[in-house]
Amino acid sequence: MSQQDYKYSLIAPDSTEFPEEAFLFQVDSDHPMNLFAVFEVKRDAYREWNRRTSLRKTKLYSIIVAVTLMSVVMASYILTGGKKGILLNPSSFQYGTLTENADTVASHEEESSYVSNLSAVQNYANIKLVIKTIASKIEFATRRLPDFKELVKSEPHMFSVIPREFLENIKNPCWFEEYKANSTADPYGTNLYALYSKRFRTLFDYLRNAFRDHLYQKENKLCRFRCLPYFYIIGQPKCGTTDLYDRLRLHPEVRFATSKEPHWWTRKRFGIIRLSEGFHDRYPVEDYLDLFDLAAFQIQDQAHGNATTQYKHNIAIGEASASTMWDNNAWIYFYDNSTNGEPPFLIQDFIHAVQPDAKFIVMLRDPVERLYSDYLYFGIANKSADDFHEKVTESLQLFESCLLEFSMRSCVYNTTLNNAMPVRLQVGLYIVYILDWLSVFNRNQILVLRLEDHATNRKYTMHKVFNFLSLGSLTEQKEAEITKSPASNTRRPADKNLGPMLPVTREILQDFYKPFNVKLADVLQNDSFLWEKSAKLI
Repeated sequence: MSQQDYKYSLIAPDSTEFPEEAFLFQVDSDHPMNLFAVFEVKRDAYREWNRRTSLRKTKLYSIIVAVTLMSVVMASYILTGGKKGILLNPSSFQYGTLTENADTVASHEEESSYVSNLSAVQNYANIKLVIKTIASKIEFATRRLPDFKELVKSEPHMFSVIPREFLENIKNPCWFEEYKANSTADPYGTNLYALYSKRFRTLFDYLRNAFRDHLYQKENKLCRFRCLPYFYIIGQPKCGTTDLYDRLRLHPEVRFATSKEPHWWTRKRFGIIRLSEGFHDRYPVEDYLDLFDLAAFQIQDQAHGNATTQYKHNIAIGEASASTMWDNNAWIYFYDNSTNGEPPFLIQDFIHAVQPDAKFIVMLRDPVERLYSDYLYFGIANKSADDFHEKVTESLQLFESCLLEFSMRSCVYNTTLNNAMPVRLQVGLYIVYILDWLSVFNRNQILVLRLEDHATNRKYTMHKVFNFLSLGSLTEQKEAEITKSPASNTRRPADKNLGPMLPVTREILQDFYKPFNVKLADVLQNDSFLWEKSAKLI
């Protein structure tokens, strides 16, 4: 391991483990074990030093302290190879103004530039080797598919609620569910979506007023009408799914869930709202089904001759959680029978088990541009092209370390690795996810689009979607409203001001994603997914 592979940082100590006034100096390397050293600043010694009245001794101690600090800073700089800068936080104290002549400043800048350029060359060479190692480990092995009994055993409640067969002559998977609660009880009183969202509470207030009018007497039982989505927009993040959703929801035959992204299949059913917050109560499948009640009421009205528009007989319910295609991070906490570190079940296994005829829409973009857009959108502070470059190189090294021990699928779905990588490299490995979805669904059930095509010709892509979902024709006015409205969820002005990524970062990422894009283009039989001439999108 070279010296430049180390990173230094100051960490506030846990007061239960370290004495007061102690600071933790952490040395991180590519190895799983971290080395720690503790520097203690004792108040008594500091006060004793302050009580000294000798000016000569004060100057002497000042010089010693200054030399010591300079040594630590230079050691930090040398060991990091100059590539990450000095990571020690500057003091909050204000010092007197220091002046240097122009020649001295120029000399310092020249030396700094030389060291930085030298380390950049070394870093680039190292990363190229990392990418070469990753490429040598790429494999697209067939996954083991779980059988139906295994799925039912892992999620018995969900399979007890959703029937194996649905009502005929209805586009969506719908059924009548016996309503066992008291007719005066609040049907949405325990819904966890309402608990954590004011917007949902407002919606459920509306649904309560219509709920009892839609209870149905069937075979001497009081029933409610339930539906699952007819189609899902499943990914990927920062690939235009919001814009597609906003346009598609304008079609008079389309009804989406009350929230664009319920994230039930990937997160909420495991009790995950944000991974950083730990686990909450698991959202039962009934809470998820409640989100489609508004559309279910409309379908039910049509079935009983109460429809108010000509479009109700062909309503297509949709759901647009952009995590559905790729996010299986929860599996490691709930499924312990993994095979060689691979998840025993994936999201698509469960969806296929309950609705094998579902349709899916995937919007993709150049994975290099996707990653930078993802970084800008989800980054919190200190965003810059240089910072992005550092995070990319760190993530590549982590991914390489995983591949040296585990399979490609294991690393892509490795929750610990995904949480550790500073940027979400794995989300751009589209072919890994596409192949796993094709292991359970037919190719004609998945429509794959490119954001670049959508940005240049929205009418074309929207018509492909309309045909895929078997939606009715539109008036010219409605079609213009859908296809000509401004794009949704574009890059924020503050992020635009940061400019593009560094050319060297782009080259590194293009090399990394290239073999995955080649396989994707081959599977989809479309060379545009090579992104060799990718359009620059805002």
